[in-house]
Amino acid sequence: MTIFQYADEDLLGQVVAVDTASVTLLVNNVEVLRKMQVNRLVALRSSRAGQHLIGIIHKIIRKTIDAELQLADEEYDREVFHENNSVRITLIGTFFDRLLMKTNVFRRTLETVPEIDANCYPIEGEKLSRFMHAISFQTGEQKNPLSLGNYTLDEEAIAFLDANKFFQRHAVIVGSTGSGKSWTTARLIEQIAELPNSNAILFDLHGEYKNLSDDGIKHYKVAGPAEIQNGGDIEDGVLYFPYWLLGYEDMISMLVDRSDQNAPNQSMVLSRAVTSSKLSFLEEANEQELIANFTIDSPIPFSLDSVLVELNRLNTEMVDGPRGDKQGEFHGKLSRFIARLENKRSDRRLAFMMNPPSRVNDLGWLEKLAAALLCGRDNQQEKTGGVKIIDFSEVPSDILPLVVGRVASLVFSIQQWTEKSDRHPVALLCDEAHLYIPNHVAGSSEYEISERYFERIAKEGRKYGVGLVVISQRPSEVNKTILSQCNNFVALRLTNADDQNVIKRLLPDNLGGFAELLPVLDTGEALVVGDASLLPSRIRIAEPNNKPNSNTIDFWDEWKVCNKENSISRAVKSWRTQSMLD
Repeated sequence: MTIFQYADEDLLGQVVAVDTASVTLLVNNVEVLRKMQVNRLVALRSSRAGQHLIGIIHKIIRKTIDAELQLADEEYDREVFHENNSVRITLIGTFFDRLLMKTNVFRRTLETVPEIDANCYPIEGEKLSRFMHAISFQTGEQKNPLSLGNYTLDEEAIAFLDANKFFQRHAVIVGSTGSGKSWTTARLIEQIAELPNSNAILFDLHGEYKNLSDDGIKHYKVAGPAEIQNGGDIEDGVLYFPYWLLGYEDMISMLVDRSDQNAPNQSMVLSRAVTSSKLSFLEEANEQELIANFTIDSPIPFSLDSVLVELNRLNTEMVDGPRGDKQGEFHGKLSRFIARLENKRSDRRLAFMMNPPSRVNDLGWLEKLAAALLCGRDNQQEKTGGVKIIDFSEVPSDILPLVVGRVASLVFSIQQWTEKSDRHPVALLCDEAHLYIPNHVAGSSEYEISERYFERIAKEGRKYGVGLVVISQRPSEVNKTILSQCNNFVALRLTNADDQNVIKRLLPDNLGGFAELLPVLDTGEALVVGDASLLPSRIRIAEPNNKPNSNTIDFWDEWKVCNKENSISRAVKSWRTQSMLD
């Protein structure tokens, strides 16, 4: 039996104008007009039997001036006159009754539009509950469905999402500070972790997801000075990203000052020295196949000491000349470059990259790193978690974009070179994305490289089983190309006008009014729109089992507490040692 059985007294109005995806409704009863609300759902009779068109109320217009006075006014707006006592409705899909199908089905398609004088009815009360439950069942009928919470329109109805489309077609989670963005992310992670062979990586920039615990969650941390001193390794949840994993462009951006007049010479010499050092490593390991095929971008270990030796030799080289010895081609031109490289190598904050333990500089170590990042929860041999949360909190901010971008690139490269039949899909959840994939920053090579990596994943990731979830409190500062490739949006409260406008431009044109809710959403409420959501919806996010430490401090309450331990000396020591003390 159809959900939408109405009596004459339920009538809201009749259609008087039809556009491609919208209609105008004439409402003769003023009392009915008063009860109508923007963003509520309505059902319109279709020209086809067994179908109802579903719409969202976009605008309500009440007659305020007598028609005769309007006609006498030369400046009156004729469009407004024609729409007095009217309602504008945006059509969002078609509901097929059980008369035609085994079960009620909602589809985001418009096979027809309403006829003139077609009746329109409200979807509320029991009808709303049944409608929302029909949608929930339709999307969540598979085992272990994905749900962020319940519909605000009907809090008894669970808002299920199409999990395949959510990750296949990339997603965006945005919201101002305190809007519930971290809760939403935690809720998503917990559900991913429950799957028996889940596979996802969360870039945790501030260590706020340390509290998340589950059999399907594994925590890693980029090695700081303390972890290196204690000899931590992958099995202990400690990660290194050695210099030899950097591509040529990565090394240039990190080590070469492009404003230096000798930058071209420095880049050329670095390329030769690195290639030669990689070749020496492969010859010592007797890897003939790799020798025949490697390039400067190949992830082959090499000795940084041998590179420095070669750079110093060229920087001080004297060659034979017609009148005795003369300075070599690069004599004195590499001094600043060598000093820059030595400073990077001696910086204890960068030891995870520039001075890792000797065991990291082994040809087989990359397989251990790749397994830790990419093996699913079901891989018992590697003992990895389904969701890998990587703590980047101790990575210096000046190289953060480079490091995060390189990790993403490593994941994509391994997926790309895996046989299609053997690929295990992986999702990259990019928390605080505006910090490492911002809108183009002119002259900043670290950001440019990170943007290039993530842009490629956004454009091509679906082919290789790499999904992208962009998470940010400032969507206006996130790379526009990447956002444009995302087809699912979870938008919590946004108070900044620029951020609101970015999301409005990305949403379908016929949902412009829906986006006006962005600044007035309650904490933990979100607008969910996209391929994964059957219905553009306002959802109340369910509370995660483990709340992230989102670093929101209650100033007033803390100021009222006395006799708290003074931890200044401890903080100073942590700063000096570049490590958070236990």
